[in-house]
Amino acid sequence: MDRFIIKGPVRLRGEVGVSGSKNASLPILMATLLTDGPCVLNRVPNLRDVRTTFKLLTELGKNVAYDGNCAVITSAGPLKGSISYDLVKQMRASFWVAGPLLARLKHAQIPLPGGCAIGVRPVDIHLRGFEKMGAVCTTLKGDILIKAGELKPAKIVLRFPSVGATINIMMCAALIPGKTVIENAAKEPEVDDLICALKSMGADITVDAQGRIIIEGKEMLGSMNHAVTADRIETGTYMIAAAATRGDVVIKNCVPSHNEILIENLIESGFEVSAGQGRVHIKYKEGVQLKPVGVRTMPYPGFATDLQAPYMALLCTIPGASDITEDIFENRYMHAPELTRMGADINIEKTMAKIKGGKPLTGAHVMASDLRGGVALVIAALCATGESVIDRVYHIDRGYENLEQKFAALGAEIKRENPEKQ
Repeated sequence: MDRFIIKGPVRLRGEVGVSGSKNASLPILMATLLTDGPCVLNRVPNLRDVRTTFKLLTELGKNVAYDGNCAVITSAGPLKGSISYDLVKQMRASFWVAGPLLARLKHAQIPLPGGCAIGVRPVDIHLRGFEKMGAVCTTLKGDILIKAGELKPAKIVLRFPSVGATINIMMCAALIPGKTVIENAAKEPEVDDLICALKSMGADITVDAQGRIIIEGKEMLGSMNHAVTADRIETGTYMIAAAATRGDVVIKNCVPSHNEILIENLIESGFEVSAGQGRVHIKYKEGVQLKPVGVRTMPYPGFATDLQAPYMALLCTIPGASDITEDIFENRYMHAPELTRMGADINIEKTMAKIKGGKPLTGAHVMASDLRGGVALVIAALCATGESVIDRVYHIDRGYENLEQKFAALGAEIKRENPEKQ
């Protein structure tokens, strides 16, 4: 099993390019199930979750060709209506095949999904949306069975602006003739990117001034040609890493407006931040007295839950008391005990983490328990004195393309090894 060896501390300096968004690539890849036409998707990051999605599409009846971050998806024959648990357990996003399969086949059998162990993340919001459109949803031996004699357009009000439910319902509705309206829909940039991809296939989707998504369903959709948007979580991660190490870093090929709250927080903390077309520059000016700025995670455009763990690592480096409130997922503080092993002072009280920052961090042997918590440990290790060993980096590989190479190019002393192969 791979692990990272990191020697710190270091001040990151230089330029780093951002990959295409993982959280946009996955639903757009699954949207190719809506058509038999060829689909070309550019800027697809080479990540573990993406490779799992390729396997999933292949199992369902697609051909996948992938080269140089370009994925070409074509039909290999009739679609299958079910997928194996071996694939689903690796990635929660696998449940997003439900919408396209229901639309195309009028049935789907999907095992309850896996992924990071950061909370329940129920799929009931998805199922209620499908039921509004005429489906019947039941469970059988750990699988969810979704069937419909005929699907119909509907007005669907989400009880929470779930990204996953918005994506699943929208994909299904794209092939249901008539007008479907999703109220209280998620507003994340990844949802907007999926809308752009679906439009390239001929879908008729608009977002009104109230944020409602309006889908005029079609009998069929055609080919796709789309380039994935920049990964805002990767962008935010490198911004936070630059700040935590008191570095001077330019992040390229990004969309600064997708991280407005993080930029505002870093400026309020005392860092110099300038944003331009497709780039952000983060710089620490020697001698500036920094102050910690706490956050509460919220649906977009609020502070992203996926940046909560990296941001906690930053707060550990800034003298003073601050707190983080996690309002999206329960059980998303599993990185906190590992940070305390490195010398951080963190106290967890239900959904709130109280941090007393500024205490020296030292290298330690720690373990990644999930994707974003794992990269928080990488950031802490870059700030810590001495050598850190981070186990289970396969979690990190799910969401960051060439992480060690990108950090090494900024001056980090980081290497990957597999002790079982030595």
